[in-house]
Amino acid sequence: MKKLWMLMLLTALAPVSQAAEPIVIGLSYPKSGAQKWLGLSQMRGALMAADKINATGGLLGRPLELRSLDSAGKAKKAVANVDAFLDQGAVMIVGSATSEEAIAVGQRAEERGVPYFVPLAYGNEVTSRYGHSYLFREGPSARMANNVLMEYLGTQMPNQRYFIITGDDVIRSGGVDSLVSASRSGEVSSPAHYRAALKLAAESDAQILVLMLYGEALTDAMRMVERLRLKERMAVVVPNLSDEAVLQAGPTVMEGVIGSTPWTWRSPEREQNEQGKAFVDAFVKQYGDYPSSVVASTYSAVMQWADAVSRANTTSAVPVIQALEGHRYQLLKDEQVWRALDHQNIQSMFVVKVRKRADVMRDELKQDYFEELYWMESEVAAPTEAEVRLERSLGTR
Repeated sequence: MKKLWMLMLLTALAPVSQAAEPIVIGLSYPKSGAQKWLGLSQMRGALMAADKINATGGLLGRPLELRSLDSAGKAKKAVANVDAFLDQGAVMIVGSATSEEAIAVGQRAEERGVPYFVPLAYGNEVTSRYGHSYLFREGPSARMANNVLMEYLGTQMPNQRYFIITGDDVIRSGGVDSLVSASRSGEVSSPAHYRAALKLAAESDAQILVLMLYGEALTDAMRMVERLRLKERMAVVVPNLSDEAVLQAGPTVMEGVIGSTPWTWRSPEREQNEQGKAFVDAFVKQYGDYPSSVVASTYSAVMQWADAVSRANTTSAVPVIQALEGHRYQLLKDEQVWRALDHQNIQSMFVVKVRKRADVMRDELKQDYFEELYWMESEVAAPTEAEVRLERSLGTR
């Protein structure tokens, strides 16, 4: 007994072992600037993932530590964030708001040998022309959005005249097939460009107005659409439609707008996905809002990286990348896959329509924005491997 007490005393007096060193990941997101509300969603999604991982024992026996820096949606600032994170020991980077930012960060991540996950950037070239082994895009490309919209609009609104405004071009008299060429245009648009284009649209005989605009440009353009009363005589389509855009412009301004999305907060319930339903419930409890597709995309990117780390049993980049390539999984929706060719996340897509304001306001949280109109399976929505290879052959890096 005396020996036992002596052992207990020595154990009590022994120095307490240091806690396991945390695994650091970096979130480079637009906390400020024209895309800041999308950045807030990315922050919430990343925090939800980090909390989930730590609540279930961490990663490889170590806690996960999320660090964040403001990119303001600017490529140069986002690239500097990569270097800052790596100086802090980060082993993974997530976040973006524009294709220019995603491409620049991706190139820096490749140079530094760290996996980079893109939750939001629509340019096809992100995973085609500028794609590489260190870059993974969880969110959809512009072509994925257009593929589902072309099928829906072509069948439900056939033989219509289109007026399409992109970040750097205007198609004044197009058909549904014009969405393909329009999807290759840039994301950056000056107010003078789209305001002048909207005046031309008002003078046209178009039946469908397509706005391939993003962030504050889309919000400003939609307010002008409302002032010009264009929705009274033409359908308005925003190919990459987000909850954040409806929130910023307001449900009255956005009422009736048609667009695409890879996920809505109702997706898990419809598909009886228990993980997805738990995620929605947890988000509503924590933030008092419904999670958007941007939240879900950021959450999924972090969770998928962590899953690959667990399967590879290391945070080293190359084994983690190999664990992701071709990996099929279900998390918040139906089956998704990280295509090995371009690291584009291949997933199903929805066509949605913004509900009437009165219907939105009847909801308890007043943020149930979307009515689901159409669904397309992942293999049909995705660009083909031949299309990706063609774009890579025509592009330069």
